[in-house]
Amino acid sequence: MTASDSSAPQPVLILGGGLMGLAVAHQLARRGIPVTVLSRRRSEAAGFVAAGMLAPHAEGLEGALLQLGQLSLRRIPSWVAQIEADSGLPCGLRSTGIVVPFHSADERDAYPTAAFGEHLDREQLAQELPGINSAWRAGLLFAQDGQIDNRRQLMRALESACVDRGVQFQEGVEVLELFTANDQLSGVRTRDSEGKEATLTCERAVLCSGAWSGKLLPQLPVFPVKGQMLSLQSPRGALRRVIFGPGIYLVPREDGLVVVGATSERNASFSEGLTPQGQTTLKQGIAALLPEAESWPPMERWWGFRPCTPDESPLLGNSPIPGLLLACGHHRNGVLMAGATSELIADLVCTTEPKQGLAELLPSFRWDRFQSS
Repeated sequence: MTASDSSAPQPVLILGGGLMGLAVAHQLARRGIPVTVLSRRRSEAAGFVAAGMLAPHAEGLEGALLQLGQLSLRRIPSWVAQIEADSGLPCGLRSTGIVVPFHSADERDAYPTAAFGEHLDREQLAQELPGINSAWRAGLLFAQDGQIDNRRQLMRALESACVDRGVQFQEGVEVLELFTANDQLSGVRTRDSEGKEATLTCERAVLCSGAWSGKLLPQLPVFPVKGQMLSLQSPRGALRRVIFGPGIYLVPREDGLVVVGATSERNASFSEGLTPQGQTTLKQGIAALLPEAESWPPMERWWGFRPCTPDESPLLGNSPIPGLLLACGHHRNGVLMAGATSELIADLVCTTEPKQGLAELLPSFRWDRFQSS
C-alpha cells in the first residue's frame, strides 16, 4: 500500500465499508487519492439498518451537535448530487418534513429545537398527520428536515459511485490490529473469511468501523446500541410526513413503504437477532402514534448496531495514532452527517483547511474529550 512514486498521492485505507466508510472513500477518490476499503460484513453496517432521517431539528439536538447537524443538512443536496452523478443511480432524497408530536403545548414549547419549527395545535397536527392518536395534542413541524432511502438506494448508489471513481474493495476482511512504527501508523493486520491473515502496510487510514471501532482502538469510548426495526406497506399517500415520536418513528417512502424504528437497547452488546420484546415495543409504539398503521401489512424486520459514545456525539479527526483519522460514533445521525463528515475527513487527509464552520466545530468532537484534565 506504500506509494512508490513520492510525487503521487499516498494511498489511504478505509477501515470499515459501511455508509461512513463509503462516503469517506468516495470523497477521497473524487480528490484523486488512491483508496482501498476493508469491509468485514457490510450487511451489519448501521447504514443498512437506519431509517435515513435527516433530522437535526426533529431529533432535538443541542450545542455543537446541532450545529454540525445543521451544516450537514445544508450539504445533503450537493452531496447526493455528486453520488447520483457518479453512480447514475437515485439516492431517494425526499423533503417530506418531519412532525414531532407532544402531549401538551407546554411540552412542545420546551423542546430544545422548538424555535426552528412551526408550532402546531391539535387541529393542525391532525391535518398534517391524519389518524394520529388523540393523546397527542400539539406538535412541531420541521419542514426543513427530510429523509433519504439509505437501505434500498443510497448505499447501493454510494458503492457504485466509489467503483466509478476507482475505489478498491476487499470484502469479507476483518481488521484485527493496527501497527505503528516510530509512533506513526505503519500498517494493519487482517483476516479474511477463510481465516487467512495478512499484513497491509499503510501510513494513512481512516477508522470508520462503526460500533466496532472501540474493539480495534480500545481508547475510543464507542459502544453498540442495538436497534430493531420493521417496515409496513401503507396505502400510497396515507402518510405524507415523517412522524418522530418518543422512542419510535414512522418514515414513509415514496412507494408507500413505511420504515418503523427503532428500539434502543444499550445493554444488548453485540447480541444478534430479533427478540419478541423488541418487536412488541415497536408494535406498541405504532399503536400509540398512528393506530390505523396497525392494520398495514408487515414487509420486513431487521436489526443492527448504532455506534454510540457517552455524549452521543461522533469522534472526528485525529486519533491516538498519528496517521489514523477517526470518523465514527455518530449514533443516530450517521446518515445525516455522512456528507459533512466525509468532506471534513477528505480535507484533513489532503491537509486542506476545513471550510464553512467545520473547522470551528472540530474541537468539540475530539476523541479525548471525555478524559479528565
